[in-house]
Amino acid sequence: MVNLTRLFNEFYHSEKAGGLILVFVTLLSLVLANTSFQQEYLSIWQFHLGGHDIVHWINDGIMTIFFLLIGLELEREIYLGELSDMRNASLPVFAAVGGMIVPAGLFLLLNIGTGAMSGAGIPMATDIAFAVGILSLLGNRVPSSLKVFLTALAVADDLGAIMIIAIFYTTSLVLINLFIALAIFGLLIVLNRLKVHNLIPYLIGGAAMWYFMLNSGVHATITGVLLAFVLPFGDGSEKSPSFILQHFLHKPVAFIILPLFAIANTCIPLAGNIQNGLSQTYSLGIIAGLAIGKPAGILLFSFIVVALGFSTLPEGLNWKRITGAGFLAGIGFTMSIFITLLAFKDPDMVNNSKIAILAASMLSGIIGYIWLNRALRIETFTR
Repeated sequence: MVNLTRLFNEFYHSEKAGGLILVFVTLLSLVLANTSFQQEYLSIWQFHLGGHDIVHWINDGIMTIFFLLIGLELEREIYLGELSDMRNASLPVFAAVGGMIVPAGLFLLLNIGTGAMSGAGIPMATDIAFAVGILSLLGNRVPSSLKVFLTALAVADDLGAIMIIAIFYTTSLVLINLFIALAIFGLLIVLNRLKVHNLIPYLIGGAAMWYFMLNSGVHATITGVLLAFVLPFGDGSEKSPSFILQHFLHKPVAFIILPLFAIANTCIPLAGNIQNGLSQTYSLGIIAGLAIGKPAGILLFSFIVVALGFSTLPEGLNWKRITGAGFLAGIGFTMSIFITLLAFKDPDMVNNSKIAILAASMLSGIIGYIWLNRALRIETFTR
């Protein structure tokens, strides 16, 4: 059995509960956006504050905290977790790469030569909270190795999504602001090297770095990941600043930030939109990428890395379970919607893409649950 650390268990269980809350708030938002209160409900999120609407502040502001937590979790995985050993790390990392390349390829195949090609990053993402939430519904039959594989895969996947955002969705640069943001980042590295363990200077520096990054043209949420990697990790003990902040952020992210993002970005009027939304080539590309490309890419690249001898299947993992995890990884939701907002500016394309993401995520979640439920039940009975 894989030894699960306290912090991993804490992360896993907060994501599990958070995933179930995401389901509830998404349904609530869709219902409110399609009732007689539609205009009043939509106007809440369109309310302007400081020159931007509420949705903008959620997506570019507080979602930075979500990316900070992802960065801290990735750092923990690299130093102490599944990604700390190259042989162990190669399986979820290669699986994540396959789960990004194949969906993007399917999307481009359906949209080559169109104005929607910028959406290729949309089906490359995995929503950790939703994926882990669905996996948790299977109870104690789920082996620890499958929990770790799916979590490490999703974290590596999110790192890939962050890199894609930084490289491909930066439209214009204000170099002086970018230079100041990077200078602050360099200063925080110096504090790290000087073994300054007080969190306050890092948080103040992180806020300043976010401001200048926001005004540089690079998406401001990247600041969260940069800040995570300058926080002192030390030996990863409970007294390290990295551990303290990660422990503190688990519940606010799972129970406040992600639900707030979900409810603000899924207020979609559906009347007359569903059939039109799902018939667009970019919508079909999103659905094919998430529901087919994700499991196919994850299974294919996992098989290749094991066949080449770079990795082995951990105890409790087999190809059926990896396939099931691949379907759950097709739940793009939060990250896919996030990339949609960067890829498309046309409101109709954004709404149609959101509908496709919801449909593909729901389909992937149902198939993944049924697949793993059957696989785990059969294997339990045959022991």
